[in-house]
Amino acid sequence: MTNRKSRRTAALLTAATTSVIFGAPALDLGVSTPLRPTPGYFNEVLRTDNPSAAAWNVGANYRVRYEQKENGGFTGAGSGADFSAKAGVDNDNSYLLQKVLPRVGYTGQWIEVFVQGRHSSSAGDERPSTGVVSPTNSGSGPDSDGPMDIQQAYVTLGNHKEFPVSLKVGRQELNYGDERLVGAFVWNNLGRVFDAAKVRWQTPWFAAEAFTSKLVLPDDNNFNLWNDYDYFHGLYITSTKIPKNWSEFYFLSRNASADAARPGANSPFTVGSARDIYTVGFRFRSATNEWGNWDYTVESAGQFGHFNDPAIPDPTVRSLEHQAYAAYAGAGYTWRESVLTPRLGAEVNYASGDSNPVDGKHETFENLFPTNHKFYGFADFASLQNLVNLRLMSSIKPRARLTLLAEGHLFWLADTHDSFYNVGGARRGGIKPTNGQGYGINPEAGSFVGSEVDIVESWAVSPFLNIEGAYAHFFRGDYVKDSLAAVGSVDANYVYVQAVFNF
Repeated sequence: MTNRKSRRTAALLTAATTSVIFGAPALDLGVSTPLRPTPGYFNEVLRTDNPSAAAWNVGANYRVRYEQKENGGFTGAGSGADFSAKAGVDNDNSYLLQKVLPRVGYTGQWIEVFVQGRHSSSAGDERPSTGVVSPTNSGSGPDSDGPMDIQQAYVTLGNHKEFPVSLKVGRQELNYGDERLVGAFVWNNLGRVFDAAKVRWQTPWFAAEAFTSKLVLPDDNNFNLWNDYDYFHGLYITSTKIPKNWSEFYFLSRNASADAARPGANSPFTVGSARDIYTVGFRFRSATNEWGNWDYTVESAGQFGHFNDPAIPDPTVRSLEHQAYAAYAGAGYTWRESVLTPRLGAEVNYASGDSNPVDGKHETFENLFPTNHKFYGFADFASLQNLVNLRLMSSIKPRARLTLLAEGHLFWLADTHDSFYNVGGARRGGIKPTNGQGYGINPEAGSFVGSEVDIVESWAVSPFLNIEGAYAHFFRGDYVKDSLAAVGSVDANYVYVQAVFNF
């Protein structure tokens, strides 16, 4: 079994390496420089001999990606099997994902109208949309939502060149900061959108956005609707008035009732329990080209409110006072004058964990609506919850549009009295000790979860085509080995090859 799996991984790694000859990066990664800015093939054709067509945005985006996961195939509902060597456990998975995003939009002097559809499908995925893991599943999987649904449909009223206030209403993406807390999750085959109303006030000193929204729940083969029991509000302020810096300040509120877990139960974005979480934070980053070859970012967020923990058996003590925090700091240096344009960077991520799940307090940081794939390893085993993550980054550009990227990650639990949370923010296991039988609350286990090495090769073929290949290997640490001591554990591999077309 091991030799067969190793050969299969080696073959796919070769395919991923070879793919760099033909392509470039995922749209949400941006690790390569495009040939030139383009609105898409159809738009370029329309605008060639008709300048008035510049007001229109007509086209489509098509993405196809093959993924293979070994010993970590169920990073969603079945993540309790990650790294497990228990007899009879099949935690391998491979599948093909496709996403089509047709669009049409119009931008006038005072109004913008934009409509975007989405078709998402998967083939061969052993993770059913119901969340029940089955090695014989032939269903659509959690990454399918067909045949066609509305991804975005909004109207924007305003013109900031003429008036400081604008209004955007409808189904839309919410992206703030670098998406550690709020992002569109473009990497996912469904993506994340909200039905929202957003007011923007823009002056020479600052820009402030206030929004109210409801998360849209994908519902395979049915029209997607918002979760009427899960509200998300926020105020986000940005400014460039601190010299050589870009400054951001925010207040975010997520309010979900106990009914929020029931509608759209097949959706990967369904909230797990009732909660009223309030997040206050700031983010500073270096202004472009203001620090020479250096760049840096720091961010910190504190949370307070209420959390209902369904993992606690006694319903009379599930309602917990929420107190949590997270912080991030990173810096890098780019040799811009060098032929290969090498860059080295490092960052540290920290998110608090819960020291005692039954003491009336909930101290695990709430990750809100992030794009975790961008930060905590390409294999997607972790989220910003009960986590200490050291990330080392390097990249070179052998050619103008070819980028080779290598990353290394070290992971620890912030508190071994809390769980190891998966990329979707769910606990691995319950809150009882497992005595080496699996994940749960294992305070006697070592805090070191493991390490991950990622290799990505990207090349922009044309303004309309990107292809990317990557390989990741996760080395188990003491926490995984101790938690699975009675059943055995193994390292994990992840490979993907992806192509993106912008018509």
